[in-house]
Amino acid sequence: MRMNNRFSIDTLSGVFDEDAEFIPLMSQEDEDKINKEETPEVLPILSLRNTVLFPGVVIPITVGRDKSIKLIKEVYKGNKVLGVVSQKDLSVEEPSLADLHTTGTVAQIMKMLRMPDGNITAIIQGRKLMQLTELVQEQPYLKAKVMPMEEVKPTKGDEEFDALVSSIKDIALQIVKESPNIPTEAQVAIQNIESPSFLINFVCSNMDVSVEQKQELLMQSNLKTRSVLTLELLSKELQKLEMKNEIQHKVKVDLDQQQREYFLNQQLKAIQEELGGSADQEIEEMRKCAKQKKWTKEVGENFEKEVKKLQRMNPAMADYSVQRAYLELVLDLPWGEYTKDHFDLKRAKKILDRDHSGLEKVKERILEHLAVLKLKGDMKAPILCLYGPPGVGKTSLGKSIAEALGRKYERVSLGGMRDESEIRGHRKTYIGAMPGRIIKSIKKANSSNPVFVLDEIDKITRDSHGDPSSAMLEVLDTAQNSEFHDNYLEMGYDLSKVMFIATANSLNTIQPALRDRMEIIEINGYTMEEKTEIARKHLLPKQLKEHGLKKIDLKVSKKVLEKAVEGYTRESGVRGLDKTVAKLVRYAAKSIAMEQDYNVEVQVEDLKGILGPARFDKDRYLNNDIAGVVTGLAWTPFGGDILFVESSLSKGKGKLEITGNLGKIMKESSTIAMKYIKANADTLGMGASIFDKYDVHIHVPEGATPKDGPSAGITMLTALTSLFTQRRVKNKLAMTGEITLRGKVLPVGGIKEKILAAKRAGIKEIILCEDNRKDIEEINERYVKGLTFYYVNEMKEVLDAALLSQKVKNAKKL
Repeated sequence: MRMNNRFSIDTLSGVFDEDAEFIPLMSQEDEDKINKEETPEVLPILSLRNTVLFPGVVIPITVGRDKSIKLIKEVYKGNKVLGVVSQKDLSVEEPSLADLHTTGTVAQIMKMLRMPDGNITAIIQGRKLMQLTELVQEQPYLKAKVMPMEEVKPTKGDEEFDALVSSIKDIALQIVKESPNIPTEAQVAIQNIESPSFLINFVCSNMDVSVEQKQELLMQSNLKTRSVLTLELLSKELQKLEMKNEIQHKVKVDLDQQQREYFLNQQLKAIQEELGGSADQEIEEMRKCAKQKKWTKEVGENFEKEVKKLQRMNPAMADYSVQRAYLELVLDLPWGEYTKDHFDLKRAKKILDRDHSGLEKVKERILEHLAVLKLKGDMKAPILCLYGPPGVGKTSLGKSIAEALGRKYERVSLGGMRDESEIRGHRKTYIGAMPGRIIKSIKKANSSNPVFVLDEIDKITRDSHGDPSSAMLEVLDTAQNSEFHDNYLEMGYDLSKVMFIATANSLNTIQPALRDRMEIIEINGYTMEEKTEIARKHLLPKQLKEHGLKKIDLKVSKKVLEKAVEGYTRESGVRGLDKTVAKLVRYAAKSIAMEQDYNVEVQVEDLKGILGPARFDKDRYLNNDIAGVVTGLAWTPFGGDILFVESSLSKGKGKLEITGNLGKIMKESSTIAMKYIKANADTLGMGASIFDKYDVHIHVPEGATPKDGPSAGITMLTALTSLFTQRRVKNKLAMTGEITLRGKVLPVGGIKEKILAAKRAGIKEIILCEDNRKDIEEINERYVKGLTFYYVNEMKEVLDAALLSQKVKNAKKL
């Protein structure tokens, strides 16, 4: 909505009376009086270009065309009544009747003023609607016959119309209030308008809409219809005004903020200069540090490019701190800086042996790498993957290797990592961007050739954020990692001299392409003897030191440690053993602190009082005196174990039942064993009809423990053969191996752990596949001393070695 404020009371004071108003108000009586006035049949016609005159509304108009000036002068001298209509085309200078809208307003000239430029300004008031019917005169100005138009007004008490008028009034007042260009007098005037038709006409005349839209409103003789259209246009105008005010407010706030920031920035700059520091000085210090870096020409050019970008930024802006943090990272990285390797192989071996017992393959590989470095002087670092059960020292071995080589040590845990950006970093355009963990660790090490442990590489997962395993391909590829690309750094970084050591508990979950890039070194679990030595040489001294005790405060013999290993731990590594030793040490520490008497030299009998009852029983061999019972060997994540395969016969129809919480593979092994016996019944000295007379039940004790794997194949076959022939099995004999339907014996894994378990249980003879001979040769001689091995290729050889010709006591007649 807009008010025509080209004239004010002051400018018209010389013409109007003192009581004259800028916005004359029309009462209902005035409106009724106007409607009763007779309209001349012929009227002079004044055409308007940029506005529409509504009944009752007073507007000033300035006329400049000769015809219009002459018309105004003559009409003002006469009865002052004329017809006012709008042009269809605003560009027409001398409009004819065809160029005018046929609907207009009968008007009266209230005042006429001569302007200094020769134009005439007239104050006119609309009286009533009219319709042009016929042209009467074209010169010196237009005259036409007119016909009054009756306005169709709602009946008195029309609630809908009253609501429309009330809404128009409220919105008009709101527009006047929120628009800074409309004088406040308009608000008072609108509030004092009583006539609904005059209010509608007044609002229509002052709305900020096009001439065409105003003309459409004027042509609506039905006042209620005109009020509906007026309300729609007025609501849109209010929405535009509110949006405009909101935009202007935001712009003002932003400008004020920018001016404030500029002012503060100037103050900050002045303070920095006063204190002797500024952004320019900071950039110069960066360039000074860059000159000392051993980076390539390409990196230097990129650095200078980014520094120039920083110079162009406003130090008060957020992007400035982001760019500065990026440049600080580039400067902090150890480009081309390496620690010097120690080539003393004897010293390296001593350090590795000092911290870890066993692990001969890993130690040998590290010494080989050192030897090559000593001879050649330069080579790419190996990428090793130490694979084995928890607690065997895979992670801690990395620290010992770093000390042996004289390198820095860094470790990153990959367990549960699921976001690729953890490896490659985020692009620095992102909010909160940072480099990946590889680059961050290199920065922390301050060396480009550290020993870098990638812990739990088998526990990397993937999700919608990418696959970290795929990102690791570039890190662990010796052909690519000389130009490792971090998304944040945006420059290649040389990782070829970094010795990466990955650790894993399982190879199954490692991506094949990633596994192919690493040198896999399997680390088996410790034997009971090795655990005892580790406890004596490493764990006990470490715990005494951590608890503030001396060697004289607690003495634990080898025999006691063996009992602790045997009865209180069952694991491949030594974490549980470390906790058990710590408990022994705490017993002494508590006694000393409370000044109580205690046994400085712990005895086997004392363990129950200190550690509680033994949690595990020693593996015991049970005699093979009963037909169908054979001792097998098994591998578990905690080391080797012995198991017993029991079988029995009962009257039936040849049904095979298997119990003992066995897995699918073990059940298949029992089926294969049964089929082999049936196929070779004649050779084994039993009749074929026997299988239809008896049901067979195979059971493996400790049913609460799940068991699976192919290793028990020959054990089950031997047990079933003993059962059907009632022949005795050799005493203190155990076996392990997979079988086929043809009676072949296949090799199995975990031989070292199985052999140690057999020795602990008092086994003297062991049957293995011929292909497992090489595994026995790799085991330390002291662990196989006193054992006799039978290497076989076929089941016939197994049965010949395991079964005696004599029958068991109380043999059944089948």
